[in-house]
Formats: sequence, C-alpha cells, structure tokens
Amino acid sequence: MKRAATGSLLGLALGDALGFPTEFNDVPSILAKCGPWREMELPSPAFITDDTQMTLALSRALKAAAARGLCGPERFAHLARREFVAWNESPDNNRAPGTTCIRACELLADEERAWRDASQLHSKGCGANMRVAPLGLMPRIDDEVRAGAAQLQSALTHGHPTALAAGDLTAYAVQLLARGAEPMGLVGQLRSYALENRTHYREAWLGDLWTRSQDPSPEHFITRGWDECLAVLERLEAALKHANPEIDPCLATGEGWIAEEALATGLLCFLMFVDEPVTALRRAACTAGDSDSIACLAGAFAGAHLGADAWPAAWTERIEHRGELLEFGALWDA
Repeated sequence: MKRAATGSLLGLALGDALGFPTEFNDVPSILAKCGPWREMELPSPAFITDDTQMTLALSRALKAAAARGLCGPERFAHLARREFVAWNESPDNNRAPGTTCIRACELLADEERAWRDASQLHSKGCGANMRVAPLGLMPRIDDEVRAGAAQLQSALTHGHPTALAAGDLTAYAVQLLARGAEPMGLVGQLRSYALENRTHYREAWLGDLWTRSQDPSPEHFITRGWDECLAVLERLEAALKHANPEIDPCLATGEGWIAEEALATGLLCFLMFVDEPVTALRRAACTAGDSDSIACLAGAFAGAHLGADAWPAAWTERIEHRGELLEFGALWDA
C-alpha cells in the first residue's frame, strides 16, 4: 500500500519548509543564498509555515467531524471555524501568516457573527487552497461532501468565487492522485470537472454567501470563479507542452499569491517531475512567487501520487509536527 495520505501530508510539510526561507525572494537571490536549485537542502531545523499549520487545523476539524460520521455543513463550519480561530490565537502563529486569514479569523472569533459575514469576499489568496489537501485524502468521503466542504473551508476566510473553485479543484486533484489517476491526464480531468460544475452554486454548504457580492445570482457568482480557474488550466496545458525546468515556473502560470495560480504552478512543478518528487519540491521552492505555498501544493500532489516512500527519511525525520502529520496520515491510510 502506497500510503497516499501519509505521503501527501509529509510532502506538503516538506515543500512548505523548503520554501519557507525563499518566499519573498527572486530567483537570483535564492540561487545566491541556497546554491544550485537542484541541490537545495531542507533547512535544519525544518520549520513549517502557516500553510502546514492551517492544514493541521483543518485536519483536526475533519477528525472531529468524522467522529460522528460525516457531519452536515453547519457542524463542519463550526468545527473548522473553531480550529482556525485557535490557530490565529496561538503563539505559534508567527510564520508570516496571510492578512486575509488573520482578518477573517479575528471576525470568526465573535461567535455571534455568522461565518458568512466574516468571509473576505474580495480575496482569492492562496490561503484558500494551500490547506485543503486533507479533504482529498479522507477515505470513503462522498463527492458532494468533499466538494462542498472544500468550498466552505475556503469561504471561511477567502470568499471570492475563484478561491472557492480553486479550493474545490485542489482537493479533487489530490483525491484523483491518491486513488491512482494517471498524472498526465490530470489537467484534462480537472478541466472537465470545472466545466461540469461551472454554474453549480452549492447552496447547502455556502448558504447566502453570494449575496454579499455584487452578482445578480448565485450562478453568476460561482461561474466567475470557475472561469478564472479554467483560464489558468489552459495556461498550465500550454506550459506543459513546452516546459523548460530551468525557467522559473511562475513565468508560465503565475506567482501563486492567488489561489488559482498557486494550484496551477504547484501542478506544473509536480507534472514536470512526476517521478522525481524531491526535484519537484526544489523547483517549486526556487520560484519568484509564493514559494512555500507553491512547494507545499507540489508536495501534496507528489505525495498523493507516489505515497510515503517518495520522501527521504533524512528529511521526514526532522520535519516540524512530524508526529501529528504521521497520525493523520495513518488514520486516513487505514
């Protein structure tokens, strides 16, 4: 058994830690600091960022939800909200967290406030999907629940329709790879999924979130998000046809500060090195954009595809939060 959940969670954390020192740097600065990108080494100690911290927060919420069977939207929202607020208030939340997550979590801490009134509808930052991998790793999860929960967890902080669609697509990509999908057909499957869901507003999970926007209907609201994701998937397909691994992937699919570009650039790094997961992480960490988020997504995809044995023991043994990552991986691999 390849242990896809363990591989994906470890890969996510390793990518996050590898990209932590390079975030906010351009490629020449990274090369000057770290040497040739194909030889980049995991820092010691291997500290993670808010990307892995929030992934673990979502994992805790999912574990609590599963204790009573797959719960409904309101209970899931309550559990995820509680974990996100606890993350925001933790003294360990000092790893350059995103401003949208901070602001939304401050509002979510007011228990009298509906979560939809805390959501930041202007933001489609990558915080919406850098943490969503656990929803693609849970076994025996209904497709409707996976998609609805992926969009809801995005919407707790990032309410822009593109953030919702990108979160949904990211979880779906992780699930496909964990279940043995062929990587070279992955982009086509994601495009088909986006087209099938293009006008589907998941009211059971999102409620009246769309009314906080200027859109005339819920269908118009969500279609904007899927169309932006479809556009970046077209860019990804074009980039893969002429991929040059020595060129910064951000030049092809974006710097990853926003959700759809983080998805596309993380996928590009993974798909350029399908059988070389460590090289995929190194390429993702040596980028001019949001390096830790791009690398954490690349690691989540590579680990879901190849499993736990994809990663060097010398790296996994020193990753921060290793025990909790392995605990969730074992739970979902079982």
